[in-house]
Amino acid sequence: MIEYLEKQNVDKKLINQLEIYRKENGLFDNRRVIEPEFKYYGKEVLEEAISAILAGKNILLTGAKATGKNVLSSNLSYLFARPSWNVSFHVNTDFNSLIGADTFKNGEVVFRKGPIYQAATNGGFAILDEINMAKNEAISVLHATLDHRRIIDLPGYEKIKLDPNTRFIATMNYGYVGTREVNEALASRFMIISMPNISRENLDKLLKDTYPKLKEKYRKAFIDMFISLQSKSENNEISTKSVDLRGLMSAIDTMQIGLNPFDAIMMGIANKSFDEFERQIVIDTINTKIPANIEESIFND
Repeated sequence: MIEYLEKQNVDKKLINQLEIYRKENGLFDNRRVIEPEFKYYGKEVLEEAISAILAGKNILLTGAKATGKNVLSSNLSYLFARPSWNVSFHVNTDFNSLIGADTFKNGEVVFRKGPIYQAATNGGFAILDEINMAKNEAISVLHATLDHRRIIDLPGYEKIKLDPNTRFIATMNYGYVGTREVNEALASRFMIISMPNISRENLDKLLKDTYPKLKEKYRKAFIDMFISLQSKSENNEISTKSVDLRGLMSAIDTMQIGLNPFDAIMMGIANKSFDEFERQIVIDTINTKIPANIEESIFND
């Protein structure tokens, strides 16, 4: 992973500080330190995120769909060699689901630790996914945890002080059904990183790294298609539904099994648009980049 940062020309001083942190605080044998499936590509964003975490800050990743917020989150916990706990927020998220609650075990009342409690006491990275899906009153229980106090105050129990290595990485999208504005009190507790759309260059690096046997001409064709759809979405010609990086990579996975590339792209990209007019625009874009019938293998042996 350090080599991966060097290839992106991440500041050497930051890399050195990260290596020192890993040597002093890394938990390489912890089962929750998981190598991410994909690497995040974006020098500036990586430098911002690493700097904030080294400074002891929490970060909030904002941006459109397919900007790599979850990929970056998993990369950061692995880069810092810290265990991670994932929390998916929704309208019913409450204190008990975040911190924990009393429960019965072996005939006695015990405290069932929630993911925030576990991350706080084990020095982990708590990844708070879609934080603006939850109601503000549910998030307010984290205020003392996220600010300079760094405590969890459990009614009926002692106050719990956060491990010095604990960090919170939150993600959010605007415009999804059920999302709401993040209030000022919550936003002030994070360093906020605005995630840019993936560039052609970084998408090329991602596909080359993930699918090394994918032939160059087809890799370029998939990139052209995705960037074209991304541009149409930015110009409000289509929604973001088909600008789906996960969908593109899932399509390539099915191509490895043997599915026709055009059919795979339809499943992973075009069929994400349920409006027929929009879907036709997406299909027309795909047709200009991907032939309907490809008889040769798109992968090198």
